[in-house]
Amino acid sequence: MWSADFRWFFGATVAGQLADRFVFLALPLVAIVWLDADEFAVGVLTAMTTAGSLLIGLPAGAWLDRRRKRPVMIAADLIRAALLLLVPLAWWAGGLSIWLLYAVALGHGLLTVLFDVGYASYLPVLVGREHLVEGNAKIAAARSAVSISGPGLAGPLVGVLGAPLTVVASSAGMLLSASGLVRIRRPEPQPTAETSHHLLREVGEGLRFVLGHPLLRPMLLTEGLFSLFLVTYQTMLLVFLARAADLGATGIGVVLSLMACGGLVGALIARRVAGWIGPGPAVWLPPLVTAPAAALMPAVAIDERWLVPGVAGLMLMSLGGVVRLVAQAGLQQSVTPDGLLGRMNATVRFVQWGTMPLAGLLGGALGTTWGAPAVLVLGACGMTVASLPALFSPLRVTRTMPAATSPSTDPTAAADRT
Repeated sequence: MWSADFRWFFGATVAGQLADRFVFLALPLVAIVWLDADEFAVGVLTAMTTAGSLLIGLPAGAWLDRRRKRPVMIAADLIRAALLLLVPLAWWAGGLSIWLLYAVALGHGLLTVLFDVGYASYLPVLVGREHLVEGNAKIAAARSAVSISGPGLAGPLVGVLGAPLTVVASSAGMLLSASGLVRIRRPEPQPTAETSHHLLREVGEGLRFVLGHPLLRPMLLTEGLFSLFLVTYQTMLLVFLARAADLGATGIGVVLSLMACGGLVGALIARRVAGWIGPGPAVWLPPLVTAPAAALMPAVAIDERWLVPGVAGLMLMSLGGVVRLVAQAGLQQSVTPDGLLGRMNATVRFVQWGTMPLAGLLGGALGTTWGAPAVLVLGACGMTVASLPALFSPLRVTRTMPAATSPSTDPTAAADRT
């Protein structure tokens, strides 16, 4: 499992995720602190960051199913690195504006769609299907570890250098990610899936496969709802921590790092949880139990002594969410044939990330009208009920990892065998 190629892939993941963590904290803080943006403008910035999935999410999967994924991922890293440098350059030249942030966020998001769809489709090629659960767990652990260290590093860096210059570190992380991917030596076979070379037809094939599968369909619904309310919550979380909780950049970084500690624990125990209760229940049970704890954070606006329970609630929410993602990723990759992996991942990402622009705008609009604390309560409630589509589906009793089914195979039969 820990081959040289996987180590390079793992290192590239760490560098890229660290860069993303810096972007996640630095861009909104540029808007909030340096440009004094209001809640709605922050929501629009979130929407721009994730709008790429709506614009190219579905065709990206069909396009990637026709070609090798690693070169696309390398190119996306390099272009993102160059794009991010526009923010510190504009700040240095005195031309920084919210519109530039919108443009950079949109461009970065479009390239991230191509990278992430290729990334999820490339892992089965690199580690083999027999190591998917282990590979996903190791990658999730790396992502969670970086989520811990990233804000902890970014917060003080923002405090010392300022958010615009912190974006330079994000650009460097993208370059390191590309460097790691370049060093992988394992040949990636040219896709041999039968394709019609009609993009819309291929997109339709992917949609029909995912929506017609008794396990993929409820996961898709749960993912869409959870993402909608999670991003609504996250959109106002930074505003809440900066203004209602009166935390500076370093304090916000510490809170986000502690929150990510829950995700790291979730990644470390995900395989055991899935083995204990089954991969299907691991999709719906952990977030159903842990998401309500996210409602503790808004109480800090009433009494600052709620900060510690509020952070503990964020950690629990993150733990349950990562367990779900690890189990879900393994199931999705396991039941999907190689020739449809790109389209399956693109369809899932389209729903997962396609709800995020709406969630960003919704969080910003509701935050302007109701205030950030009320939006956090709404988000916690929504994340809790998001598990219901998976709960009331065959995932409730899916105790073992099913095999891949071709589009012509009846997926219900495969689900029944679990």
